[in-house]
Order: sequence, then structure tokens, then C-alpha cells
Amino acid sequence: MHYLLTGLRLLRQPGLRRYVAVPLLVSTLCFAGALYGLGYWLDILLDGLLGKLPGWLDWLRYLLWPLFALAGVLVVFYSFSILTNLVAAPFNGMLAEAVEKHLTGQPIDTGGWRALAQDIVPSLLSELRKLLYFAVRALPLGVLFLIPGINVAAPFIWALFSAWMLAVEYIDYPMANHWLHFARQRSILRDNRWLSYGFGGSTLLLTMVPVVNFIAMPAAVAGATAMWVEEFRETELEDRG
Repeated sequence: MHYLLTGLRLLRQPGLRRYVAVPLLVSTLCFAGALYGLGYWLDILLDGLLGKLPGWLDWLRYLLWPLFALAGVLVVFYSFSILTNLVAAPFNGMLAEAVEKHLTGQPIDTGGWRALAQDIVPSLLSELRKLLYFAVRALPLGVLFLIPGINVAAPFIWALFSAWMLAVEYIDYPMANHWLHFARQRSILRDNRWLSYGFGGSTLLLTMVPVVNFIAMPAAVAGATAMWVEEFRETELEDRG
């Protein structure tokens, strides 16, 4: 949580604000759509599922409703987090670059705005690779929601999975600026699981707070960059040197 809060503070820095504009706009539009869709479809979905219970089990409605509502929030908001990152990926890379320069005083030679235009396709491919990594694991977890008894625990399992995926998602931006490939990024996070789950879980909570979740993406990019600088940068660059 320390690094997410650090990311929120960094967004207020004058030299970084211009890099926040596009990710913030994309995040606002996507999460506004998610909030509207969730409010509309959740009632329909829950009424359809819970309406099939026999009368003598009506008391279960008060137990299952918040669990399914939580599951809906987790799935929908995390899915829209993927969408926002897919659209804003090239700009998030530039934000991570600017944050690292602000924290270390050392520029990263990634080519600036000209390189941004050339990096759009590779960035989208990288996001699609993460999306595939997510889908292969999310589909089996999604089945848990359909298994009676186990589906009570499914929202909590999904929350842990979402926390891990958000850590994977956002640490990619500062690490990719130094050409660390996806497998190496996951290896570093696995070696620091509590840190990864803490950062990802905090980000997940932020995405679930209405209105505040609009700044979740740029804050997480900045926070992940601060985590890279303070926890991993020196060791990784020395090993490569």
C-alpha cells in the first residue's frame, strides 16, 4: 500500500502531470462505462440467480447477494482495468519513464514521443500477451462460481488472483522500459510475493472506490515505478551490467 500511496502523491508533481492526462482520460471513460453497466446488469443477474431459490431458502438471499455483488464488482472492474491498460499502454510507459527520471534524476533513453508512435503496436502486443496469461488462468477460476458450496469462496479466490494480476500488469511498465521480458518480471514478483500481493491488493481496492477509481491506473503506474526504483532497480541493472 505504501507504493500505491506514493504513486498518488507523485501524480501531483508538476513535471509529471502532463503524462497523466491521457491515462486519466482513458481510465475515466472506461470506469464510467463499467459503473453504469454494473449497476444495470447486476440487479438483473442477481434476481435471475436468486429468484430460483425455493421459498424456505429466502434467508440465503441476504447471504448470497453481497457475495455475488462482490464477485461482480471484482470481475467487471478488473476486466475494465485490462481494457484501460490495453488502450493506454504506450502512454503508461511514458508515465513510468517520467516517474523514474523524477525519482532517480537519471533519464531513460526510450526515444520520447517519436518512439511512442513506433511502440504502439509492440505495446498492444505486450498487453495482449498479458491478456492471454490472464485468460488461461481466469477461465478455470470462473468455473468455481458455478460449483455449489465452493462458489462461496470464489470471490475471495478471485480477489487474490486479481491482486496478483494487477501487480503483474503495472510492474510491466517500468521494467519494460529496461527491456526486462515478461517471464523475468513474473519471476521477480514471485520472489517478492507479499510485496506483490500487497501492491496489487491495494490497487484492486482503489479500483472499487467510485470516482476515485478514475485515477487508479496512473497512480498504480507511478506506484509500481517507485517500487521498481526502490526494490528492484539497482539489483537488476547490476546483474545485467
